[in-house]
Amino acid sequence: MIRRTSINQINSLLEKNPNWKILDIGCGYTANKYATVIADQQDLSDFHKEKNFIKITEKVLPFKDKEFDFVIASHVIEHVQDFEFFLKEIERISNKGYIELPSRLGDNLIFENEKDHIWWFVYDDINKQLIASLKNQLVEPFLSVSTGKILENFFRESLVIELEWEKSIEYKINKSLRNDDFKKISFIKIVKKYLSKKIRKLFS
Repeated sequence: MIRRTSINQINSLLEKNPNWKILDIGCGYTANKYATVIADQQDLSDFHKEKNFIKITEKVLPFKDKEFDFVIASHVIEHVQDFEFFLKEIERISNKGYIELPSRLGDNLIFENEKDHIWWFVYDDINKQLIASLKNQLVEPFLSVSTGKILENFFRESLVIELEWEKSIEYKINKSLRNDDFKKISFIKIVKKYLSKKIRKLFS
């Protein structure tokens, strides 16, 4: 079962369960404050000194079956080539968790995402499943990660997908979500048109 949630709801749940063993995987420098274990491909042991840090070196995660009460994977899955295997590994080591992903719009707007992200995701509210497709860059990116974070304060539901899962993560791959014939939208052209209209309005 997988369903929509919010990070605020998740943090409230984790706060109420202080005895849970919680893994935050692939979080880099921004670990969830309730995580008891942090895992990443980078060696961040010096940064996360107050936590139990585990460096990931293999495709199979270095954890026992059902070792964790909760697993957080925030902005990770879109980077993983074999995301299906990764999801199965998350299901193996826990019965529940939180997944956060950029929306297709949010993914297209950020400079850093253009080369780093492999997959696009949408959530099917009717069938309660995650739908994946290979990423399609339809807009020339024009925002930094930090600017995107600021915009999330106001437009989070448009820029981020927040999901809670329990027992299983339902998903499918849909190749039809890609549109390789679409001509990429240029932000510079949009700005030029906007300024042109503004100038004409000033002198009309």
